Amino acid sequence: MNRETHQAPFHLWVVGVLSLLWNAVGCFDYLATKLQLHSYMSQFTEAQLEYFYGFPAWMTVFWALGVWGALLGSIALLFRSRRAIPFFAVSLLGMIVSTVYSVFLSDGLEIMGSGGAAFSAVIFVIGVLLLFYARRMSERGVLA
Repeated sequence: MNRETHQAPFHLWVVGVLSLLWNAVGCFDYLATKLQLHSYMSQFTEAQLEYFYGFPAWMTVFWALGVWGALLGSIALLFRSRRAIPFFAVSLLGMIVSTVYSVFLSDGLEIMGSGGAAFSAVIFVIGVLLLFYARRMSERGVLA
């Protein structure tokens, strides 16, 4: 299958670099939490720390899929690879399962408060937009 690729528009590089930086922060948050880095985790209350450190293993797996899938999606986008689409899709799945856990299976909303809920909503919206962007760039022949 010989697919013709088109020149990458300038916005691909802007979106790619910004998404890489954004998703790298998510990966840092994941690692800092899992490694229990005091300098980072000291910003949270005891209840929040107990909540983070008490995640069941399956929740940690989906959280990891969310952050690392997004990072790989950003890298694939910069390499103009269609693989950005499944990476962003896996990331979105991780975010959805993590959100279900936080909202319905634990008291995450109560512990994190309205600010945490709003930030989670922003993360979700950005994830959806990145997936749609990658699909659109693939449809336009920019990603191969």
